[in-house]
Order: sequence, then structure tokens, then C-alpha cells
Amino acid sequence: MDALKRIPVREQEPSVRAKNFDEVCLGYNKEEAMLEATRCLKCKNPQCQKGCPVNIDIPSFIRQVEAGDIKEAYNVISTYSALPAICGRVCPQESQCEAKCVRGIKGDAISIGKLERFVADWARENGVKPTPATEKKGKKVAVIGSGPSGLTCAQDLAKAGYDVTIFEALHEAGGVLVYGIPEFRLPKQTVVKAEVENVKSLGVKIETNVVIGKSTTIDQLMEEEGFDAVFVGSGAGLPKFMGIPGENANGVLSANEYLTRTNLMKAFRDDYDTPIVRGKKVAVIGGGNVAMDAARTALRLGAEVHIIYRRSEAELPARAEEVHHAKEEGIIFDLLTNPKEILVDENDCVKGIRVVKMELGEPDASGRRKPVEVAGSEYEIEVDTVIMSLGTSPNPLISSTTQGLEINNRKCIIAEEENGKTTKDGVYAGGDAVTGAATVILAMSAGKAAAKGIDEYLSNK
Repeated sequence: MDALKRIPVREQEPSVRAKNFDEVCLGYNKEEAMLEATRCLKCKNPQCQKGCPVNIDIPSFIRQVEAGDIKEAYNVISTYSALPAICGRVCPQESQCEAKCVRGIKGDAISIGKLERFVADWARENGVKPTPATEKKGKKVAVIGSGPSGLTCAQDLAKAGYDVTIFEALHEAGGVLVYGIPEFRLPKQTVVKAEVENVKSLGVKIETNVVIGKSTTIDQLMEEEGFDAVFVGSGAGLPKFMGIPGENANGVLSANEYLTRTNLMKAFRDDYDTPIVRGKKVAVIGGGNVAMDAARTALRLGAEVHIIYRRSEAELPARAEEVHHAKEEGIIFDLLTNPKEILVDENDCVKGIRVVKMELGEPDASGRRKPVEVAGSEYEIEVDTVIMSLGTSPNPLISSTTQGLEINNRKCIIAEEENGKTTKDGVYAGGDAVTGAATVILAMSAGKAAAKGIDEYLSNK
């Protein structure tokens, strides 16, 4: 075994997985995980832990994996994380914990994410659950949204002894984990449902089909239903569009709707009758993880797929692993290309997209080089479906129905980063509702910070 090289992880072959919705990555078995764990240098000053947004004691859990004590490894991880099986699959470890790994200076970083996934999967398969609280505080907290920030906040508060109820607008708990991320990256029944059940095993109650702002309001939860504090983790589900000609045509839709129909409403399965646009030639506009998810979903539904992105591959915001998988599966990348108009036929249906080539100029406010149009470079791509994946913003329903809850010019709730405290007493917020669309692990980090803030607030009240 070469200690500089990570143990390879098994995956479905690209030609096979491009035609199914089964999980692409098959993960480590126990022998592979223990071998990978032996590569850890056991640093006295572990940088990997500093790169983890929820501060998991990574060296400790890896030592337990190396020793073959997987139950204890899970006990270490679950002290910090409510969703280890999910994080092990979808977190951008390459830019967080693994980016800080000292082993990665002269070789491959330790495969921390794949080890976390193995441990969490082993715990699920062997019936190991997180440890519940021994003492109750006698105070009630409402959590709005059952996505990663809400589940994390609820778990930490339940472990601290609070009576926690999650209110979820959809009919199934999980938020973006169930509606946004495809089955081939994150299995719903085996992984997401099990992680939600782990949170419920701590005593957390989940009420679905409750739309805060319509079914009830935050003010009513606090004034009429006796909740001592509220955490808002409602995410950012309002899609953005470009405002170009032809955008209202039949065959143009948001990635949010497209993925919700396939993931939450199971449109890809023959035993469901959920309608979905099955284009033969699909253009996905954008370069983030959601764009990759939409493109790879369209491919599995039988389309030729183009990803159109106005910057170069080096600037793609999606995870390198997702870009690699998309390329392996045959998705076409039209980089340094930007849409100008969606072409429409006499029936108001998409027949193509007119684009222009771009080149990178000087850095803009984000620090990235600004794309500039190349004169005379316009051309057309024949497509029948266009999926817009340009980011999302929070739905203003909650903020507009809550007295004293202020938002910024991006319609995001204003909250303190260190503890989630908002402008309304007793109300805390975190995740995409505060930052706009971001990653699962950053939403979890915000949920942890808010749980700590709520605990301090109610302890001193």
C-alpha cells in the first residue's frame, strides 16, 4: 500500500449509471475504511478539524476507525453532527477538512468524507442511534424548516433537554435534502429518512404540511402556543431567472422545480404519475452543484445535455467530483458561453437558444474575473428544454408575516453570525434563509450556532 495515495472508492461505471438513479458512489467497506484510516498522520495540531464548519473531532473518529471500533467512531461524530451519512456524501470536503489535511501536502489528503460516510452507514445498518438528553429543561422551541440547519438546531436543542417541534411546509421532512439533491447522490429512503429518524429518536416532533405565514405565524407560535423561542431555517427556495427574451416559453423551467419533481415527487419512477418535461436536447444554464444535479438528472431521463456557463472550468462553483462525474457520463460543457435569447416556435415552445462566447476580463466585486462578450461570436444551439440554475433566494412569506423581523436588500433575514440572533426577541435564524443559497454543511454550522444562542437566551431568561 502506498501511504501517499488514498484507497480508491468503488463507483458505478459511467455507462451504466447514466441510465439509472442508483447511487453513483458505492463507498468503503470496513477493510477499505480501516486501511484508509492508517494513512492519517495523527497530527498534534490537527488542521483538518479547523477546516470543518461543525468542528468534528476528525482525528479521534479516524483513530477509532483504524482500531476497528466503528461504534465509537460514530459516537465521536454524532457528538458534533446530526447528519453524518449526508455530510459524508454531499459536503465539499476537498475545500474544507481535506483541504487542510497535512497528508495532502505530499500526497492525497485523507478521504475524510468517505470515512465519515462509512461510519454513519455502519451505524445505520447496525441500529446505533445518537444519545438522548438525560434531563429536560421544561421549555419549548419551535424550529421552522426541516432542512440541514433546522435538523441540526433541533438535534442540539433536544440533546440539551429542550422540547423541540419542527414545522415543515412540505409533506416530507428533509428540506433541500429531499427535494433538491438527486437520488444518485443522496438516497432518500435509506439515508435521508434514517437521519431524520435519528433526530426524532431524541424526542423531536415533526409536523409536516405547516406553512409558517399561512397555517400559522411566528407571533402566534410564541404568543398563543407557548413556544419560548423560534429558529427559522426555512431555506432559500425562490428561483432566479435571467430576464432574457423567450424565458416564458413552454419548455423553460427552474432547476428547483425540475429537481423537486424528480426527487421529492419521484417523476423518474414508472410507478409515479408525476408529470415532468422530458426534453430530448436540454440546456442547463449555470455552473453550480444544482446545475450539475439538473443536468445529470436530464441525462438519466434520456436527454442530450449541455451545461452553459459564462466563465471557464476553473471558475465552476460546483464540486470537482460532480463536474468529473458529469463529464464521465457524457454531459457537454459549453464554457465561456452566455445565453442571449431563448428561441421559440409558433406554438410558443422552445426550439433553441442563442448564445455568445465570453472571455475573462478584470476581477469583479466577487474577486472572480468578469466575463466579457466577444464581439461577433453569437451562435445558436438546438434545444427543446432550458433549465435555469442561477441560484435561489428566500421566500419573503415568513419575514412579511412576523412583526419586528428585519430582512436585508436580498430578502434574507438579518441575523448575527455567531449565534443566529435576529432583530426580534426570542427568534433566531440560520442557513440559506440568512445567507442565501449555500452548502449543507454551512447551514448545519448555522443551526449549531443558533442552538447555542437559543440555549444561552433561555438559560438567562
